[in-house]
Amino acid sequence: MVFELLKILFGGLCVGLASSVTVGPVAVLCIQRTLSKGHLSGLVSGMGIVCADTLMAILSFSVYALIKSYIDEYSSIIKLIGGAIIVIVGIFIFFKNPVPQIRKNKTGSNALWQDFGSMFGFTLANFAVVIPYILAFFTMFNIDLTIDFQNVVDGGIEFTNALYNILVLGGFFLGATLWWFTLTSIISIFHKSFKPRHMVVVNRVAGVVIMALGTVTLISVILG
Repeated sequence: MVFELLKILFGGLCVGLASSVTVGPVAVLCIQRTLSKGHLSGLVSGMGIVCADTLMAILSFSVYALIKSYIDEYSSIIKLIGGAIIVIVGIFIFFKNPVPQIRKNKTGSNALWQDFGSMFGFTLANFAVVIPYILAFFTMFNIDLTIDFQNVVDGGIEFTNALYNILVLGGFFLGATLWWFTLTSIISIFHKSFKPRHMVVVNRVAGVVIMALGTVTLISVILG
């Protein structure tokens, strides 16, 4: 029982972590705040992103419920599309140079609640891009998204959907939090020697990891 609960939680954690490992505009701004205002400001900004992403993960559940019958019927095709999207995003991240954006961003003396609120709003404003991205990772990790009141059977153990969804979303929240805490902590520790060009390396690594995840999904569907 405990193992099955942890497996569901870990699946959500993997989605939250994987969907956060990008160096887009919100990440660049979060990094900029960490460098100019300190670790706490960067972490609070990151938590704004985490909360917005978790809200969009909940919306992803709703989107999935609306088109569940089509997803069940065309699951292989959808997984292929999701894997391809992830590979394309990985390629984009790999070749993107964040240095000009880091140099362009200016960070004022906002209060912590403003740091949180601005990143929360900025992330939500990109919902049209973020929700399909999160859905692709849910599909890739084979997480069954459901919001009805039937029961979910995993490994022969029956879970209520409320518990299942709480575990998945809780794992998602933890995974996303883990990423931003780790990133802002590393940048805070090495801020004196940190250079904008170092983010190019982060982009390369993140791009390779994301491309690898998408490729694994494509191969599993083709061979399966």
